[in-house]
Amino acid sequence: MVTHFIFMSSSYSLGTRIALDFIVEEASIQEELKKDLDRIIQECGRDVSISTHMIQAERKDWKSVWEADHFFKGVKVIETLEEFIKLIQQDRELEGIDIAKYILSKFTCTQLKLQKLVYLCFADYLCETEKKLFTDKIYAFKYGPVVDTVYKRYKEYGYKPIEEETIDIDSKNIFEMPAKSRILFAKDGTEKILSIEKTLKKYGEMTASQLVDLTHKQDSPWNKTSKSDSSNYIPIDLETIKKYHKFEIILK
Repeated sequence: MVTHFIFMSSSYSLGTRIALDFIVEEASIQEELKKDLDRIIQECGRDVSISTHMIQAERKDWKSVWEADHFFKGVKVIETLEEFIKLIQQDRELEGIDIAKYILSKFTCTQLKLQKLVYLCFADYLCETEKKLFTDKIYAFKYGPVVDTVYKRYKEYGYKPIEEETIDIDSKNIFEMPAKSRILFAKDGTEKILSIEKTLKKYGEMTASQLVDLTHKQDSPWNKTSKSDSSNYIPIDLETIKKYHKFEIILK
């Protein structure tokens, strides 16, 4: 029999579970395995979702592992620790589209309303924690703050409600759970989802027009940025958001 020691996680970018498979042939490898696990935690974050497994199989190949336990069938084996860490790190950072999908799972939105809610989630989290909610830049467009990747994804809807990933009365959680899981898997995921929920509780029921009025307020980050340049692709920098977001906050 062969002893396999397995590190396992999930890769949203690959759309599957991933694993590192080590053959344990002598006791000395245990210390090396501990060092590898410590490195994963150090480089990917202490809240990273990693499970460890030890299984006895007939052979050294991966097929023998899932033949011994079908739980491992369909798992993609990663060849090196470096590649395993890189795949996890990719999914530990959120993009604006991840937040947009979660919002759409809870509210019916037009493109305009969605943009404002994604921005407000970002601004609230930044001001609360001094950390970015997602990697995308925020731009000052004519009608307020915009996340360019979200705009490109949903611009075809114009002023119509976005149907993709939108809440359905007959299947309430069908889109919400995957979208929420994606955020929870990210670095500081629990902290982020709690902040997003708090923001959506304040602003989620507001209309697109009300949200535009809010983000266009005198001294808002958008107002400060748009005055300096009328071009669409002028980013609203983080310091401007930190300093002026207080002017577009409602208390609830």
